[in-house]
Amino acid sequence: MLSEEDCGKGKFMFDVILIMLFSYFQKEKTEAGCDEVGRGCLAGPVVAAAVILPADYKHEVLNDSKQLTEKQRLQLKEEIVQDAIAWGVGMASPSEIDEINILNASYLAMHRAVEKLQVKPELLLIDGNRFKPYLNIPFECIKKGDEKFYSIAAASVLAKTYRDNLMRQLAVEFPGYGWETNVGYPTAEHRTGIKALGTTQHHRMSFRRE
Repeated sequence: MLSEEDCGKGKFMFDVILIMLFSYFQKEKTEAGCDEVGRGCLAGPVVAAAVILPADYKHEVLNDSKQLTEKQRLQLKEEIVQDAIAWGVGMASPSEIDEINILNASYLAMHRAVEKLQVKPELLLIDGNRFKPYLNIPFECIKKGDEKFYSIAAASVLAKTYRDNLMRQLAVEFPGYGWETNVGYPTAEHRTGIKALGTTQHHRMSFRRE
């Protein structure tokens, strides 16, 4: 039986473990973590990434991209690209979002990301609770998966950094919407820009969820 002192140490160790992510869902399979960003935006594509990491991969900082600073995300992006067995980024355009709705566009972006993997995964770990099957690859949907598995967290970082960079490039061509900071999300500055300047070809015209 643990002493009170040991229990105190155990609690500290457990707290540390709680913030660590899992390296795999099924160790014997080649797994690709998948995540997307940009679903709630007014402008720009929805971007997804798929990442296959070594089965024993661990990282002290890697987590859901929303919980990281921009500096951390940019540093992690370089590490992920270097450490990953394979990775891919895919996106669905605003016109595709308007045509098939944001949910299906998110699936499409994930499919395109998986298609770019140079190693075919045996299992997909999907952030969220729904997914449309692709290439007959088995999958697991995991709520808040980007806070639980390194591969999904890595995908969230790659998707986020890719999309942010794209929107900042577009901000130079289309000033007045604040994309250099809001990256297409519905901030007051962005809404004011739409009222003053109208929309661009990069704006979404419909917001059907399903």
